[in-house]
Amino acid sequence: MRISRLAMVQFNPIVGDLSGNVRAIAKWIKEAKQARADVIVLPEMAVTGYPPEDLVLRPSFLKDTKRALDDVVKHCRGMTAVVGFIQDAGIDKHPRSASFSASRKSRALFNAAAIVHDRQVIATYAKMVLPNYGVFDERRYFRPGTRPLVFVLNGIRYGVNICEDIWDSDGPARDESRRGKAHIILNINASPYHMGKDTVRESLLVERARENGVIVSYTNMVGGQDEIIFDGQSMLVNAAGDVIARGKAFEEDLLITDMNIDEKGIKLPRLKKQGMGAEDPGRPVQQVVLSREYEPKRRRLLAPQYAKPLESLEEVYRALVLGVHDYVKKNQFKKVLVGISGGIDSALTVVIAVDALGPDHVTGVFMPSVFTSKESRQDSRQLMQGLHVPLLEIPITKLWKQYLHVLDPVFEKRSHDTTEENLQARIRGNLLMALSNKFGHLVLTTGNKSEMSVGYATLYGDMAGGFAVIKDLSKTLVYELAKYRNQRAQSEMGMNLIPPRIIDRPPSAELKPHQTDQDTLPPYNVLDPILEAYVEEDRSFDEIVRMGFPSKMVQRVMTMVDRSEYKRRQAPVGIKITERALGKDRRMPVTNRYVKQ
Repeated sequence: MRISRLAMVQFNPIVGDLSGNVRAIAKWIKEAKQARADVIVLPEMAVTGYPPEDLVLRPSFLKDTKRALDDVVKHCRGMTAVVGFIQDAGIDKHPRSASFSASRKSRALFNAAAIVHDRQVIATYAKMVLPNYGVFDERRYFRPGTRPLVFVLNGIRYGVNICEDIWDSDGPARDESRRGKAHIILNINASPYHMGKDTVRESLLVERARENGVIVSYTNMVGGQDEIIFDGQSMLVNAAGDVIARGKAFEEDLLITDMNIDEKGIKLPRLKKQGMGAEDPGRPVQQVVLSREYEPKRRRLLAPQYAKPLESLEEVYRALVLGVHDYVKKNQFKKVLVGISGGIDSALTVVIAVDALGPDHVTGVFMPSVFTSKESRQDSRQLMQGLHVPLLEIPITKLWKQYLHVLDPVFEKRSHDTTEENLQARIRGNLLMALSNKFGHLVLTTGNKSEMSVGYATLYGDMAGGFAVIKDLSKTLVYELAKYRNQRAQSEMGMNLIPPRIIDRPPSAELKPHQTDQDTLPPYNVLDPILEAYVEEDRSFDEIVRMGFPSKMVQRVMTMVDRSEYKRRQAPVGIKITERALGKDRRMPVTNRYVKQ
């Protein structure tokens, strides 16, 4: 029985913090050594963090990245490691016409993995399948690799590939297992989270393991990077398609697993029976032999680690908490400010902030106007008292009336409309940014995806701030998460965190008497499915109407979405939790006369 002890590291790097990332990697290597692992595997671009974006166009960044990798190598005494980094192959003598460069001299860069053995880089693998959709822009920066890689250590054959490579059934895993006769595929990742992604990944890895007759090790990054969340949830799948080990969700983790590579289903004859033998040779595979013969090691076999997958609402909530924590901490803010209105959006935002940062690092700001209800005032105070978070109160009625007085001659006695309503939101945004400016705190905005999609938000008002926590949550999902968090609080503390009346009251901006959101918008249980179909699924007008929605309502919603693109371009970054978030995922022109048929 041949055993491979694998240490899979899902850790939380900071983009550009090369020395900090090296220190973290050194710590993980030390732990893997103590566990007597044969191979330690670190995520995609572990050295630099992911995605480094246009940092890779700076020659100094590339030089420092090389030095950082050299520092990692020094820590690998007596160890074999697979480390994600950026490989700079120098000036590209044959640049692609579509390649991007900030200078006349284009460099040949690769999203790569270094195979390090006993303080030497013995081989590198360059990612072959470069994603260029959604949040990914890898073809902007990198060239695709051309050669699959297998290295042999203690008689066991390891194939190496990176993230998107494993999603392609004809990708390098196929060549490494069939032609390279790999026993184990080591796939390193910076795979962003969206709802349901873990289930999709698991199905894919099971398919790859079965079709290639190999063990698949999937090591994923964890942490928040601007709007992207990496969820960890690394997996180890045997050749029969069983998930035998799973990392924690949204936490750093070291997954150490003993694998019997001689278990049924791993040997090459099985592949030949499936028509995958010599008649289908595939691409040439680079092979590096470190030690050909297997020598057993005296060590007690370890039980597999298996973190239970999260339920869907807990998964989304944990993603939001991690996103807030990492954005605030990685950008070196000490505290955050949240405008508290007595509504559901600000309530959920401040609860997430407290869970992410603790109550001592959060301040609420209540800015009542003449239209603010007593219920909003009471609920805001109750919410913040339950969270043990200070609540500043800054009334805006006098300021608003002064604005009206100054503008009255210019407005030429025109009747009040949304202009006067939006002035209140802009005064609040101005006050929040003044507090931010004075104390150095980050303002968290409270707008949701439903509002941002149709433009039901005030530019330079409630959109003013530094980070949009619930930007990718539909209004209906906001309600679901608020109820989930209350259920958890009831279970843990016997109390609600969000006053039930905040959840039960009709949502209102309270910018005029007796106002509700439904004065302007369709009910959210109708609006959100239309938005999901149009914004996230790119369905046509006719398709959405056939789903059972009135044609006039569909046309109105689609028009509101299209006309609000200029607002969304000016919104702060926010946490991505759907497959198609507003921003990097959905890129529409602001100037646009296309009329839907």
